Amino acid sequence: MDFRSILMGVSFSFIWSSAFTSAKILVTAASPLMVLSLRFFISGLLGIALARMLGQKIQLNKGEWTVVVIIGISQNAIYLAFNFIAMQWIEASLAAIIASLLPLVVAAVCWIFLGEKTGFKGMLGLIVGFGGVLVIMLDKLSSSNAYLGMTLCLIAVAALAGATLYVGRMMSLNNNVVMIVGLQMLVGSITLFPFSLIFETWNIEWSTSFVLAFLYTTLVPGLLGTLIWFFLVRRIGPVKAATFHFLNPFFGVLVAALILSEPLSMSDGIGVTIIMAGILLVQLSRKKIAKEG
Repeated sequence: MDFRSILMGVSFSFIWSSAFTSAKILVTAASPLMVLSLRFFISGLLGIALARMLGQKIQLNKGEWTVVVIIGISQNAIYLAFNFIAMQWIEASLAAIIASLLPLVVAAVCWIFLGEKTGFKGMLGLIVGFGGVLVIMLDKLSSSNAYLGMTLCLIAVAALAGATLYVGRMMSLNNNVVMIVGLQMLVGSITLFPFSLIFETWNIEWSTSFVLAFLYTTLVPGLLGTLIWFFLVRRIGPVKAATFHFLNPFFGVLVAALILSEPLSMSDGIGVTIIMAGILLVQLSRKKIAKEG
């Protein structure tokens, strides 16, 4: 793996993890579905405009449109909407930690349902990783709202895992990656907007921190982070790219502590370390099996 790939992977991990902190700022000042729908709308238009500048077109075939819709709904609408709603009740660091289960869930699904081989190292990683999350979740279960928030985050991870299994297929879609990213953002916006109209009372408490958080969430995790991930997967493949997810718990907790002053307990530190070890074990196992295959 060359230096550029490593830089892309670490950058993606930091951007992806920091999104939970900026999202926490947004949901404390605005209706979550409304602000998320608006974010996707702006990110989508910017993505499509950038794609047009690069000479990419919206002319996709039926299969490509299917992938765009599935990822737009599962990843952009369900995953992020559930996390935004959950962070009304739980800390950004906890949401980031639960979200870091993604590579473990994907590995478990591939092993149980798709017949993918897994060695002792992979099995150990799954047990260790899920155990680490359990340690933190049990420490945070202080109210029914916290339980609801954690449940929503777990459902969100399951939805994102489903979308992730389509990433390999998306990477084979000609050279319209930027256009596809923009279109899936719009799918997310269109999906969430009616739910926001029905279930929310639109409200925004304007402040400098809200504006900065919205701009950051829209432009950096919303557009730049997504593009980095897709280009990274195209560059080194999904298995190697997913290895960088082991950094997510660390960055998620670190950014939330620095920006939001969220407290860190001993169980947080132990849990994050255990999760990182579990994710790394699973990804190294998958990498070895992929190489042998």
